[in-house]
Amino acid sequence: MTSDYTRRMFTLVDAQDAQGFARLFAEHGVLRFGNAEPIQGPRAIQEGISQFFATIRGLEHQIINEWIQGDTTIVEAEVTYHRHDNKSAAVPVVSIYQRQDDLITHYRIYIDLAPIYAG
Repeated sequence: MTSDYTRRMFTLVDAQDAQGFARLFAEHGVLRFGNAEPIQGPRAIQEGISQFFATIRGLEHQIINEWIQGDTTIVEAEVTYHRHDNKSAAVPVVSIYQRQDDLITHYRIYIDLAPIYAG
């Protein structure tokens, strides 16, 4: 069963709502996406995610498992990325996020982006 918070978060991401996603972060919140450098703070996270969203046409998360331990949530999913050339690529992903006072303080996304941009 998927928590309401996780469902709400991935609904924002799948809608490519970078502003809504960034609002989930604490002022000092940090996002690390794949092997990219960490991004800190809602404004920088919104900018970084907006730039990523511009490289794809859309995306859809299918949540496979979710584990919650205290303030930490681990989500296993398959994400289908829709490219601007109308091709799609589905890749496995694990996301780990920590919350304090209902805001994300740390979010790490473990994914191989290579299939998304492969010719």
